[in-house]
Amino acid sequence: MRTTSMLVDHDILIDAGTGVGDLSLDELAQIDHVFITHSHLDHVACLPFIVDTVGDMRGSDKPLTVHAQQATIDVLRNHVFNWAMWPDFTEIPNSEHPYLRFAAIVLSQEVKFGWRSVTALPANHTVPAVGYRLDSGSASLVFSGDTTVCDDLWEAVNKIGNLRYLIIETAFSNREKPLAIKSKHLCPSMLAEELTKLRRGAELLITHLKPGQVEQTMQELADCIGEFNPRMLQNNQVFEF
Repeated sequence: MRTTSMLVDHDILIDAGTGVGDLSLDELAQIDHVFITHSHLDHVACLPFIVDTVGDMRGSDKPLTVHAQQATIDVLRNHVFNWAMWPDFTEIPNSEHPYLRFAAIVLSQEVKFGWRSVTALPANHTVPAVGYRLDSGSASLVFSGDTTVCDDLWEAVNKIGNLRYLIIETAFSNREKPLAIKSKHLCPSMLAEELTKLRRGAELLITHLKPGQVEQTMQELADCIGEFNPRMLQNNQVFEF
């Protein structure tokens, strides 16, 4: 089972779930920036292993930069890179020249990399969370991260004039709607209501489906929002934009 991670070109990673395990050592060493949506394990599980595996290959003059909300950074510092769970690589080999550094982001902040940019978008989850807009200059991809009903997300998405792809979660089937609501995820009927707020065209891809409910959930999505032609996000799927 692979959890969320998306490689942008060769140097930017969106989330660091177990999907990172598909990357080679050389590919891992080329990642300069990791953007984290939120602190849950399925989105950060491989972050400690990335820096441990390739930190010395990158050198202390080129630390891996992790971008996240301050609340998420605090969780990573206090519960992961704390010397008890994992070494604190912001102090290895020393605090002046570490293998890892954190950079706090805020909503709507655009982080530019030449012609490319990454912008944090609103999300509504059980912990502080964001989605991300990836803009190539000619088109944009939006990744919701983990979210439930969120008017602010759709307000932000509707302002994106070059939107091409929308990747959004649907974690539960309709029969588990109460659990979706409690855990602040979406089910097909909830996503159908959310999409009434979308004012732009985009290719719609579904992620974060629960194992064992994939076929049922995708069928319910076809029934609820068939006009959007929803497709399930695939492992190793490539987007060019």
